[in-house]
Amino acid sequence: MKKVILGLSGGVDSAVACYLLQQAGYAVEGVFMRNWDSTLNNDVLGNPNDPNEVCPQEVDYLDALAVANKLGIPLHRIDFVEEYWERVFSIFLEEYRHNRTPNPDILCNKEIKFNSFLEQADMMGCDYIAMGHYARSVHQPSVALLRGLDGNKDQSYFLCQLTKAQVAKSLFPIGHLTKSEVRSIATAIDLPVATKKDSTGVCFIGERRFKAFLENYLPHQPGEMIDTMGRMIGKHDGLMYYTIGQRHGLSIGGPGDPWFVIGKIPSKNQLLVGQGFHHPLLYSDRCLVMGLNWLIDDPQSITTAQAKFRYRQPDVDVVLHHHEDGSVDVSYPTTVRAVTPGQAAVFYHGEVLLGGGTIECVYMNNELRPY
Repeated sequence: MKKVILGLSGGVDSAVACYLLQQAGYAVEGVFMRNWDSTLNNDVLGNPNDPNEVCPQEVDYLDALAVANKLGIPLHRIDFVEEYWERVFSIFLEEYRHNRTPNPDILCNKEIKFNSFLEQADMMGCDYIAMGHYARSVHQPSVALLRGLDGNKDQSYFLCQLTKAQVAKSLFPIGHLTKSEVRSIATAIDLPVATKKDSTGVCFIGERRFKAFLENYLPHQPGEMIDTMGRMIGKHDGLMYYTIGQRHGLSIGGPGDPWFVIGKIPSKNQLLVGQGFHHPLLYSDRCLVMGLNWLIDDPQSITTAQAKFRYRQPDVDVVLHHHEDGSVDVSYPTTVRAVTPGQAAVFYHGEVLLGGGTIECVYMNNELRPY
């Protein structure tokens, strides 16, 4: 009997994944990963004025334990706090310090869920690790990572930095299901988390008042909001708090279309804003992608693909030009709104994930965008 070590998070997806593995004949053990220490990291919870508020991580652990007891599997609690801080959170902060918009979930998957966790699972004698992600892995005749069949929940975008070796050791038991089917299974077998809402927020840190959370670690530098004519429209709280295409939180009133973030000018600590969802400066036709990870043997042969520049964004047909340093120029003549440095560009051929990297800079008609 093959042994699987499952990341049991306390949510319904990993709980149903565990059940399906049991039904498929695997010997399953669960691991709850503790990756954040709110006390050690001087954290800000969602409501710091409530003395009765329980740490969300502890709630998740108790839910995971209830699932483990229900399904009759052992649950191990393993601490990756130091690894998470050094390999994920410090990089997350550095990106914000440079006024970029990082995606910590991608780095967390690469460094913690499919690296530190996999190393620990190997020491526990596993044949595979498993996660409750909406994605699919293929091991024969060759290793491949596929989109989840539920287009609304597909999480392959967040797995773009996994290696073929990591995919070869990974199972995704719910990747062929829709979210409603997962809920139905959980209800049918009376899992204690069947109706638990999906988690949101930064990977492993959870839901926070994000601005207050960042202020624990990075000093904010207020400055001017200006329009494309250089006129001051308002004040911003710090460039790091804003992302390209953002509408909410600008506190700009007045007549006309809504205002959106259309760029940043770090040298002057200015936030560039403009009116209209389709403001021309929000669109680009090319970007440079670096830090690429490929799940195919000959990436240089890939010159056309479909790409996502944000999670749940519709596929975009792109043309790839490979550079000797491993970076790729990605062209999309149809133009795309709000392609943002620091975010991931992820490439597909149909259902197959080819690889992905980090957007470094963005262009329109060969002119660098002020992102």
